[in-house]
Amino acid sequence: MKGRTAVRSSPASAFRALRYPDYRRWATADFVSVTGAWMQNLGLNWFVLTKTGSPGLLGLSLLFQALPGVLLASWAGALADRWPAQRVLYVTQALHGVLALVLAGVAWADGPLGAVYAIALAGGVVSVFDGPALGRFGSQLVTREDLSNALGLGSILSSGGRILGMGLAGALVAVTGVPVLFLINALSFGAVLFALARVRPEGIHPIASSPPERAGVRAGVRYVCGHRPLIVLFALTFVLSSLGRNYQVTMAAMSQGPLHAGAAGYSTLSVVFAAGTIVGGFVAASRQELTLHLVLAMALGTSVLQAFSGAAPDLWTFAVAVFPIAVGAVVLDTATSTRIQLDSDEDMRGRVLAAKGMVTAASGAVGGPLLGWMSETAGAGHALQVAGAVTVAATAGAWALFSWMKERRDLPRQQKWARLAAVHPASPSVDLPPVADKAVVRPPRGPQWQRPGRRRTGRIARRRNRARSHASVE
Repeated sequence: MKGRTAVRSSPASAFRALRYPDYRRWATADFVSVTGAWMQNLGLNWFVLTKTGSPGLLGLSLLFQALPGVLLASWAGALADRWPAQRVLYVTQALHGVLALVLAGVAWADGPLGAVYAIALAGGVVSVFDGPALGRFGSQLVTREDLSNALGLGSILSSGGRILGMGLAGALVAVTGVPVLFLINALSFGAVLFALARVRPEGIHPIASSPPERAGVRAGVRYVCGHRPLIVLFALTFVLSSLGRNYQVTMAAMSQGPLHAGAAGYSTLSVVFAAGTIVGGFVAASRQELTLHLVLAMALGTSVLQAFSGAAPDLWTFAVAVFPIAVGAVVLDTATSTRIQLDSDEDMRGRVLAAKGMVTAASGAVGGPLLGWMSETAGAGHALQVAGAVTVAATAGAWALFSWMKERRDLPRQQKWARLAAVHPASPSVDLPPVADKAVVRPPRGPQWQRPGRRRTGRIARRRNRARSHASVE
């Protein structure tokens, strides 16, 4: 207990995943890539808006990017569980770089909008196959004990890259134009490919791969549908992501509506929210273990805060509510990803991550328009209050279901609210040596077969068998 307490209280424990050299290189490359990706996102949105002047057509480009995540995620997860993740990432990251170069060329030539949509659709397809492989590969660079810390640090890097990327894009777009932003993003994938090439084989912690009888989409669907704790967690994630997590929509609606803060207020709230995500990443990374109890507590806390934020009378009161919501959202996301990966079979991890990606994509497609419609018809404040009440009820329902599940009754008391369900960390793998069937194992022929008594006993037994067969015939 003393050693465990020391790890929790030590400031260095928040960065313990960085002691792995390959993870350090990968995290650095990921930060560069995330920065470039957000520069491209801002540039793409600006390019479509200035070309068409229609927010609806901008939303169509976002739909093309998200649609493959709903349709192809199952096949992407099956591929990630069968093929080495590093090999898959070589292909997907290179394709991302090529698509960014093509997009830069289209923007430079002021190409047609259809070409932009086609590139967005192709990028969405690549991202579908990229996501499960990224999750599986990242979990191989650290041990199981440090996976939650690596996910927490990943949240920090993602938030930092988002802030840096949008800041650089905002400063450069007026000076260099949109095509340069796409070109910078294309170059950022070179850092990822370089980091992949530098990963040493001894630095990869192997996880189980699917044997033939557990491979494919159908096996993954059967596994996920038969894992009731996962289904409940996915359902809760869908409700939270659709009604409680579309903060870009609700912050914009509150700024334009009851807060009367305009674009400046929306910018202020975005900065506050981004700062909260960074703090949330540090909070998640500093914890020794991210438990199911933490998932439910963060879900309940952020839902209650969201319901109260709808009644905020001014900008700064709303900002005070938004900051802890952002902190809790990152801790909730990190804890959920940790439990999904650690409490499912290793050889199914890619398909489980793909299922989570499908839930996230579907919640974004449903939640954004739904919250927008609620804000227009009932007002942004009432929309936040209603959505907060729904997410509170969903969290309470999930908590009750987890309490009653028979799959969780056999868990030890100290793990009752730490894990989703009992699971073996090492699943069947094609790399395991075959086990001989006991029915075909015979004793070695040795001196016992050469003794006269054994030979006589064998002849007597054969005579008795013949006599029994004749008697049965008669």
